[in-house]
Amino acid sequence: MSTTTVETSARTPGQTRAAAPRRTARRRGERGPLGSVASHAALTGASLIAFFPVAWLIFLSLGPDKDDYLHPGRIWRTMTFDNYSFVLNHTSFFDWLKSSLVVTVGTTAIGVLIAATTGYAVSRMRFPGYKKFMWLLLLTQMFPIAVLIVPMYQIMSDLGLIDTYLGLILINCTTIVPYSAWLLKGYFDTIPFEIDEAGRIDGLSPFGTFVRLILPLAKPGLAVAAFYAFLTAFGEVAFASTFMLSDDKYTFAVGLQSFISEHDAQRNLMAATAVLIAIPVSVFFYLVQKNLVTGLTAGGTKG
Repeated sequence: MSTTTVETSARTPGQTRAAAPRRTARRRGERGPLGSVASHAALTGASLIAFFPVAWLIFLSLGPDKDDYLHPGRIWRTMTFDNYSFVLNHTSFFDWLKSSLVVTVGTTAIGVLIAATTGYAVSRMRFPGYKKFMWLLLLTQMFPIAVLIVPMYQIMSDLGLIDTYLGLILINCTTIVPYSAWLLKGYFDTIPFEIDEAGRIDGLSPFGTFVRLILPLAKPGLAVAAFYAFLTAFGEVAFASTFMLSDDKYTFAVGLQSFISEHDAQRNLMAATAVLIAIPVSVFFYLVQKNLVTGLTAGGTKG
């Protein structure tokens, strides 16, 4: 028997298995090559589906004729920016822009302020009926807008706020404050009570604690509430078309309707205006995007 044979037979079964190549165990959450390809393909497809309406709107805005949407193939040969020039120079675009910014910024500022104080009060203070109060806020959202317009119009008329920016801002706040208060209440619940106690020890009043300690920590939640208020007020149609009577006070959402009449529809101009309208929203989203994702997820858990 050779020396090599003796050494081989002398190895234990465990040593023999150890010499075989080991299969690397996959960690939890780690995807294989096929899973990564499938995931990226699904995300790419979802992104294309989401971006297609925007790209299609931009494409239609470049067609010179109002009926080009029926024959989109000929837009490639006649593509032009004349629609944008016409909208900027021969319509009330800048009046709509001014009205939209006044109403939207005012609604966002007042609505988020009221919602923040309401959410903080319910989160920290235990007054009689505080739980029922939050449910009462949600109850106001159950009524359709068509039912609310008539009594609201009567109230605004008695106050002399018809066809005024302040009246439309207050009307928009009636739909924005309830949801935003719920949203911010959930976010304030995630901020430890010890911070309030530290503020009281330092001699701060409840309002001082709220302004100097709580609000800086609640920036993500405030960003989400502000983004919701901004989008809601910017795209609102029913209230704006009812309470604003002057053409120069129309918001963008109402101004778009001027391109469609009973016998005509200038869809190319409407598409160009819609593209221009998207610019302020995109800028606002860029400003709040840092805190947006954090604020959307932070209110999901308490403590």
